[in-house]
Amino acid sequence: MVGTFYKSPSSDSPAFVAAGDKVEEKSVVCIIEAMKIMNEIQAETKGTVVELLVENGQPVEYGQRLFKIKLG
Repeated sequence: MVGTFYKSPSSDSPAFVAAGDKVEEKSVVCIIEAMKIMNEIQAETKGTVVELLVENGQPVEYGQRLFKIKLG
């Protein structure tokens, strides 16, 4: 396990992105907590979020896909 996936900055905050949202390159899409450090994860491409592939609070690993994004 590398870290824990969080879709929002806190439990009472809205998610960074949801299915149907448009993202730009470098948009923050989630947080991965690793060793008590909160790392903001940025989109690598421009497009529309089709699906979140992990649940909030779920452990994640290197190379694991977190989102499906339709390019464009």
